[in-house]
Formats: sequence, C-alpha cells, structure tokens
Amino acid sequence: MTLFKQWQDLTEQQTEETLEEFWQEYAGTEKRVYQHILANYPEKLSGRFSELVEKFEARPAIFMGFMDGINSSLKEPKDLDAVTEDSDLEFDIDFEKLFFNMLKADAEYLYTLEEWLNVFDEDKLASIVKDYKRSKIVRVAKKPGRNDPCPCGSGKKYKNCCGRNA
Repeated sequence: MTLFKQWQDLTEQQTEETLEEFWQEYAGTEKRVYQHILANYPEKLSGRFSELVEKFEARPAIFMGFMDGINSSLKEPKDLDAVTEDSDLEFDIDFEKLFFNMLKADAEYLYTLEEWLNVFDEDKLASIVKDYKRSKIVRVAKKPGRNDPCPCGSGKKYKNCCGRNA
C-alpha cells in the first residue's frame, strides 16, 4: 500500500472519538514543518522522505498528509502515489500561492505564523489577503431585458426566445 493511500485511509477511518487526537497530531506536524520552511526561507526543504519524517517527528502517513496539503502550492506538484520512504524530495514552493491556499483552507494556525515575515513584509501579506477576499466575490450575470438580444445567440429578442416562458 502506498504512503498516499495510507494517508487517505487514515483520514477516512476517523471517528468522532478519534478526530480530535488525529487533528492535533496532523496540525502539530504541519505547523512544525511550515515553521521550519518559513524560518529557513529561501532555502528549499529537501531530503529523503524517511529522514524528513524523523526530522519533524511525524508518522509517515501524517507527513504524507502534509505533502498532500502543500502539493497544490508547489511549482511542480509531486506524484504522491509514487512517493516511498526512500524517495528523495525537494519542495520548490510558490510562497504567494501557499499563503493564498492557507487562507482558502481557513488554516489560521498556519497563515498567522510569525515566520511569514521572513518571506514577505506586512504589505505583501495584506495584498495577498486582499486578493483572496476579492476572489470570493461572486458576480451574478445581469438578466437580459425583454427587448435585449437573446444570450443564446439566436438573433431574436429575449422576449421572443428563451425569455418567452420566463
């Protein structure tokens, strides 16, 4: 069974009784790894999977969860199914995307880490927050008026086409 499948199975097996303990373990590992990454910016996190697991005092499946979480913020996402304990890894992170994704995931315990100031100044962080908030705005298309051309492209007026039964 792949490490990624172990991670997926672990998340699916959680019950009301185990979820809190699981979440504390996962979030604690994730926080330790991100603090290290941000504190050592611009150095890239790299090493053998098994060495990184040991370095961050994590279970392999939990570290794979970290990898699953960061994967969409990497400049070149990893094939998580192909990762083994002997895999050599290097994390080439798009830090703007990472911060944005942490906001999107509502991971306050991560996007509020003071180590972010090693990567971006407060103005840049505020700019990313602004972009994130702007991305959440949903614009509703204006309904065509009765005498407007029909948006279906028929060339007829809306009232004589798609708006006939509206």
